Amino acid sequence: MGLEAAASLIRTYEIQFVPGLLQTPEYARAVILLGHSGADAAEIDRRVELRNQRQMILNRPEPPQLWAVIDEAVLRRPIGGVEVMRKQIDALIEASKLPNVRLQIIPFNAGGHAAAGGPFAILRFPESELPDVVYVEQLTSAIYLDKRDDVDHYAIAMERVCIDAEPPSHTPDILEKLLNEVGRLS
Repeated sequence: MGLEAAASLIRTYEIQFVPGLLQTPEYARAVILLGHSGADAAEIDRRVELRNQRQMILNRPEPPQLWAVIDEAVLRRPIGGVEVMRKQIDALIEASKLPNVRLQIIPFNAGGHAAAGGPFAILRFPESELPDVVYVEQLTSAIYLDKRDDVDHYAIAMERVCIDAEPPSHTPDILEKLLNEVGRLS
């Protein structure tokens, strides 16, 4: 949370879930339950609240820029069920209208791409002396990379997925189409 709060630019790539900074509470709960099915209700509530608190950075004065690229599979995987996905897609449509959020979708027809190995985030800080940091979340921990070669490798992969993804201007239309498809499933 501290690194996100200090960042001026957060670039993230996701292949399985909506990025945490853009998750609705219901979607966040469903995702958290997948990884913590044995946790009690209070622990799940605490984790959902923590995710909600993280999202406040997007609406503060001088918020960071969020540039999220998500694989189409994220939107087609019914995490939490049809109604949860409908609300989540609606929330993504609204988020894509924020001036500090750029959201892109990599369609299935793009084929393989540079970051197929897994999700990651690159955090850039306003202080030029602070290096960019790559954040790679794992099941039970996270890795923070700040060696220049590692960061450069992830930055190149991020550039490639941004090129392979549909332009941000197409995102609302793609999401509206998916929302209509989800609506037909209920």
